[in-house]
Amino acid sequence: MSAAILASAVAMTMIVGVRYLLASAGFAWATRLRQPGLYAGQRQQILREIGWSLASAAIYGAPAGVVAWGWRARGWTRIYEDAHAYPLWWLPASVLVYLLAHDTWFYWTHRAMHAPRAFRLMHAVHHASRPPTAWAAMSFHPWEALTGAIVIPALAFLVPIHVGALGAVLTIMTVMGVTNHMGWEMFPRALVEGPAGRWLITASHHQRHHEQYRCNYGLYFRLWDRLCGTDKGLGRFDAGKRG
Repeated sequence: MSAAILASAVAMTMIVGVRYLLASAGFAWATRLRQPGLYAGQRQQILREIGWSLASAAIYGAPAGVVAWGWRARGWTRIYEDAHAYPLWWLPASVLVYLLAHDTWFYWTHRAMHAPRAFRLMHAVHHASRPPTAWAAMSFHPWEALTGAIVIPALAFLVPIHVGALGAVLTIMTVMGVTNHMGWEMFPRALVEGPAGRWLITASHHQRHHEQYRCNYGLYFRLWDRLCGTDKGLGRFDAGKRG
């Protein structure tokens, strides 16, 4: 049994690592096309970001491997394949529930990591990217990576979700993690500065967190920032950096 769990963890680590490399490389390439020279002089920083991120992939892969093994070998999780096992409205609703739960966990753990001692021990690795690039999405100290790695696996044991909906959650998590750090806004101004942008986090919002540190702690939504008075609006990209 332990060998099967280990094999599953190794496989998931490979998947997480490759997913990170492909997503970050894709958006770094898009940055090169849309914002040529934006990452000039950041080669050493990017190499550090890749190194920390690949280490984080192993930490994310371990609990994901347990979930994959528990689902396939034991049926322990709440992941299901029959789309009709639950009402069809639950398919999109479950995605929203997972994102809201993940966002809540992220907000409070992220905010806690900005306490001076926790910041020095854990979160300083992420903020060493100045400014962050498309490669920085998983650039975490191992302790910080661990806090992020347990959320989705824990939910998979508690909240029913179709395997396709879980794939959507992981895709959204990957895309937003990368695009929020890449140094320019890829989404249209009408979305970012319109009604949807009042509640959704994009690069413009997260950029201010990397500028001022004590605000904009959310991951997907601005809900907790608004409720707790830590929402400071959008960051100021230099001319030409907003898509």
